[in-house]
Amino acid sequence: MPHTTGLFLFNTDLRLHDNEALIAAAAQVDQLICIYCAQTTQASSTLLAPSPLSPHRQLFLAQALSNLQASLKNLGQHLLISTQTPLEIISQLITVHNIDHIYSSAHPGYYEQKSWQTLAQRYPFINFHCFDTNTLFQTAQLPFSIKQIPQSFSKFRKQVEPLTINPPLAAPKQLPPSPVSGSTWKNLPYSLVQTPLFEGGEEQALAHLEGYFSTRLASNYKLTRNGLDGMDYSTKFSPWLANGNLSARQVIGHLKRYEQEKGANDSTYWIYFELLWREYYQWFGHCYGKKLFNVSGIKTVKPKTSFYAERFQKWCSGNTPYPIVNACMKQLNSTGYMSNRGRQLVASCFVHELGLDWRYGAAYMEQHLVDYDVASNWGNWQYLAGVGADPRGHRRFDLNKQTLTYDPNEVFIKRFAGHEFDSQLDSVDAADWPISR
Repeated sequence: MPHTTGLFLFNTDLRLHDNEALIAAAAQVDQLICIYCAQTTQASSTLLAPSPLSPHRQLFLAQALSNLQASLKNLGQHLLISTQTPLEIISQLITVHNIDHIYSSAHPGYYEQKSWQTLAQRYPFINFHCFDTNTLFQTAQLPFSIKQIPQSFSKFRKQVEPLTINPPLAAPKQLPPSPVSGSTWKNLPYSLVQTPLFEGGEEQALAHLEGYFSTRLASNYKLTRNGLDGMDYSTKFSPWLANGNLSARQVIGHLKRYEQEKGANDSTYWIYFELLWREYYQWFGHCYGKKLFNVSGIKTVKPKTSFYAERFQKWCSGNTPYPIVNACMKQLNSTGYMSNRGRQLVASCFVHELGLDWRYGAAYMEQHLVDYDVASNWGNWQYLAGVGADPRGHRRFDLNKQTLTYDPNEVFIKRFAGHEFDSQLDSVDAADWPISR
């Protein structure tokens, strides 16, 4: 019998455990090419010239890919890294290796979906297999069609909470060999980052998962989750979830075991609750596609906004009249990470205090966050800007009140020098603009 050759396109599923797509590929083909197309610039933003990913994002991704490469090597496989687009490199591989099957995990990003659809249309003689490995639920489980997703998280939660979450799958014990030479492995170039907060890779993700649930932190999560700094106030699963070094179902599996052994309470439920928020945005991305990046979001009316280059640059560097915002932005720039509470505050400031086009803020986060997730990032920014899945409209935070609540002694602000900023927000005001004659 002739050999069948498959290609596995890794994206946000950089792991062996709980990877249904990879398990299916291992069972169906005789040879398998494993490939990852590395994005070294922003992938989503259409309004800005592409910017290089921050050193923190580059390093975290490089570590994740290196760990995946080591895991694949243990199974007699290896990872092909390409800086070309999937359309470019996969077209070449199809021509050279006579590929019969292509496998991938469903991606919530519009451009990634478009690329997959184009490949399927261009090569109708190849079998394309797409799996829901990035979400808690499968498409077929949802009590609504993707294009009819509930307009609010509350409605979504009520409909999906009764659904069964399947247990995570074990990693494959063996993989078909690759027809591509192992010498094709190339290290992804990245800038050196001193003492990163997180180390990328499935191995580190599983260690962190075990470590977190070996403590009692989950039992107090709801009380501490609004912290601004440190490693223990929140679960810190998001960086590994974003790259797919960890699956949401693996987190749920450990959470259920924790509740059985140490007890369930409001805090343990809240971990599940926030994973449902993540789940909502994944399907939100699948539903709305390119609208995720529209200035009007999923609404029909554009928000009243503008773009002030000086204000934008000051927000990016943490040089605004708002110390709590400055501290959060300096934290992001120096670590690649920011708390959930901080993200809400800086986004509210960006939209409401500075009057800026929310998409520029979302694009800056895309460039810098080590836990960047296209659906969660852009969906949350829409929410804060009043153009997303929020029935209440604009969410404006009182920054002084938020400071008194979450940093009353200004420990966080002082640590990140939030009080150091220019006295003026704008060096030029409307009266200084030249008169048109």
